[in-house]
Amino acid sequence: MPRDATGMGAQGNRAAASGAALALIALIALCVAWEWWLAPLRAGGSLLVLKAVPLLLALPGVFRKRLYTLQWASMLSLLYLMEGIVRGMSDRGLSARLGWCEVLLAATFFVCALVYVAPFKRAAKRHARENGPASGPASGSA
Repeated sequence: MPRDATGMGAQGNRAAASGAALALIALIALCVAWEWWLAPLRAGGSLLVLKAVPLLLALPGVFRKRLYTLQWASMLSLLYLMEGIVRGMSDRGLSARLGWCEVLLAATFFVCALVYVAPFKRAAKRHARENGPASGPASGSA
């Protein structure tokens, strides 16, 4: 299999990015459907549907495979993981099952994002080690 500049197979890197994007889309769809009509806190939907907004903000950067976006979105996904665990354990019926689905999707996004980002982080560390400390205004003393 051909390797990219990071030393990881290009196919594996692409698969991780695609997995992250698909998991994010599914997590957004789940959040909206859950709070609007599947099992909202109040009949007719609730304002908890707005919990999908931060995920929507990450979507363009995840589609473009931007490392910074994947990094902060992976940390954001941990909030959804926690919410899913709490609601999975405390809610009943459909809402509890949706909570566990949220856990699965948030964990999938987190893992895929980390798998995609890790080779780039390793390459950056290797580059910094080989080239010594960076010179410039940000690394020097003021």
